[in-house]
Amino acid sequence: MSATVDLTHRSNDAEPLSSAIPRLVAVAVISLGLLFGAFYLYLLAQPLFGAILLALAVGIAIVFGANRFYGARFIFPGVAAVLIFIAFPVIYTIYLGFTNFSSFNLLTYERTIAVLTARGTVDPATEQPFAVARDGDSYRIWLPEAGLLSDPVALVAGAEEAALAPGEAPAELLAPRDAVALRAGLQSLMLISPEGVELRNAGLRTFATVTPDYLRTGDDTLLRSADGVTLTADHTRGFFTTPEGATVPPGWRVNIGWGNFERVFASKGIRGPMVSIFVWTLVFATASVVLTFAVGLTLAVILQWEHLRFKSLYRILLILPYAVPAFISILVFRGLFNQNFGEINLILEALFGIRPTWFTDGTMARVMLLIVNTWLGYPYMMLLAMGFLQSVPEDHKKAAALEGASSVRVFFTITLPQIIPPFLPLMIASFAFNFNNLVLVLLLTQGLPDIPGTLIPAGQTDILASFTYRMAFNDSSQQFGLAGAITLMIFVVVAAISYLNFIAMRRAASRRSGRA
Repeated sequence: MSATVDLTHRSNDAEPLSSAIPRLVAVAVISLGLLFGAFYLYLLAQPLFGAILLALAVGIAIVFGANRFYGARFIFPGVAAVLIFIAFPVIYTIYLGFTNFSSFNLLTYERTIAVLTARGTVDPATEQPFAVARDGDSYRIWLPEAGLLSDPVALVAGAEEAALAPGEAPAELLAPRDAVALRAGLQSLMLISPEGVELRNAGLRTFATVTPDYLRTGDDTLLRSADGVTLTADHTRGFFTTPEGATVPPGWRVNIGWGNFERVFASKGIRGPMVSIFVWTLVFATASVVLTFAVGLTLAVILQWEHLRFKSLYRILLILPYAVPAFISILVFRGLFNQNFGEINLILEALFGIRPTWFTDGTMARVMLLIVNTWLGYPYMMLLAMGFLQSVPEDHKKAAALEGASSVRVFFTITLPQIIPPFLPLMIASFAFNFNNLVLVLLLTQGLPDIPGTLIPAGQTDILASFTYRMAFNDSSQQFGLAGAITLMIFVVVAAISYLNFIAMRRAASRRSGRA
């Protein structure tokens, strides 16, 4: 209460000018820097990210510039971080799920037209080498084979024209590396010969006659020069299409509504592997929680045995897997499970004469994932169990023992029901983590072996997170929109399953406590 009163009192006090000036200067500098960044992003055709910086600049200027918002200064950084780094990526990913965003549909509509109309076919018979000479603040283009010299040009990005006329070679020509630095202006330059022939930059060293592959004939139409076919913009698909319906890449990003979701459920080549991967993801997450909990709890019970010697040493050794970074352990296990030279197969072959195909057989690869994940996760469960076991009253266990209950029965009727309730939220968190355990799959198996007959990259050890990652970043078409739709589905499924698990496990824990 006193802290609140002090905070309110301070916010209402008039701040001395001497202490306010440095703060206001810092706020002004930071706000101006963010405003410059927002303007620069807008110039780079990134208005969304520019708007985020603009909002951040306004927020900093208001919260840290006015004394009436003194209390908000303590929560503003956290709120801004949550909105920018958590809420915005989630919302943006969901938005992408309703678009056709992919490696073929990266551009805007106008940019797509600019790319298509910039394409051209070079006539090899007209190619001529060129050199660049400085002329004051401008430049001249020299064609030595034809003996032609251009009018002065600026060679800046933007369409320029220059007439060619017979002339002598300039005294000083730029070195090739200096001419390359002017390539942006050279690519937009058109030279007109005395005969009226138009020459364009055909490479780093030549000018030639270039016939445009596409000509814009209307707001939504292009003419293909090679065959005279008219292409029409299809704003529902984000491509220019021929009269037969064939698409011409690149395309542009458009909203397609529920198209990606319909594609997931309607296409057998996507629906089939996705169902299989979803089932395996559930099995993997559930088995990982059960195995890590069972192993961790068992070791914790053993370490609490009062007659066990060297307990401290055993604790240190059993906690070591938790201290080593997970990616290092995963890479070590990848070598241990090597089918040809791994120590695990060498030992199994020496003892039992078998060499499991850990990376090429789907079932063995899944077993390997569970083994490695159990190794990585049991120390966490063991540490929790060691603490929870300490909270179980000894009187309850002694009373059960006096009534003739065995140690096993005491554990399952007295100890376990009392430690399950505090374990419940942690086990749900572990389930959610393993449901999206992308790092383990990518580093250990990369989702392999592949599922045959699929339209998109899908492996037998893929979980939904790695499946989505491979679709977005490893597939040749980089289907970001489809990946965004599946990400939204994963989010809904994980939330629902976690909630149902919480309800079911809480009821089970209540029933056990009641029986106890």
